[in-house]
Amino acid sequence: MELLNILIIVFIAYFIVQTFLPVKGVKQISTSDLKNELKHKEKQFIDVRTTAEYKGRNIKEFENIPLHLLKKNVNGLSKDKETIVICQSGIRSLKACKVLKKMGYTNITNVKGGMSAWS
Repeated sequence: MELLNILIIVFIAYFIVQTFLPVKGVKQISTSDLKNELKHKEKQFIDVRTTAEYKGRNIKEFENIPLHLLKKNVNGLSKDKETIVICQSGIRSLKACKVLKKMGYTNITNVKGGMSAWS
């Protein structure tokens, strides 16, 4: 029984680390850094929150592609441009960065803290 408890704890710890661990090759920026990045028209900005969250409050430069639809809706994105990804807190955007990385995108940036940190 004790071995089972240890395995459960290890599994939970692994899950937590994988959820919050930065993705290798993905840059992390703060929302204050993002303000400077928004000036660069050659970059693409993706908001992976739900449509309702996006309609409630958004940054106009960001295109809304909800995380669950990302794999199906990357047609309009260029693999040659830097892709900056945001969500509400930074967790879904980190997951989106992992998805984009697996799809061959190489210049990806995650916004730490997401819209919760945006002012």
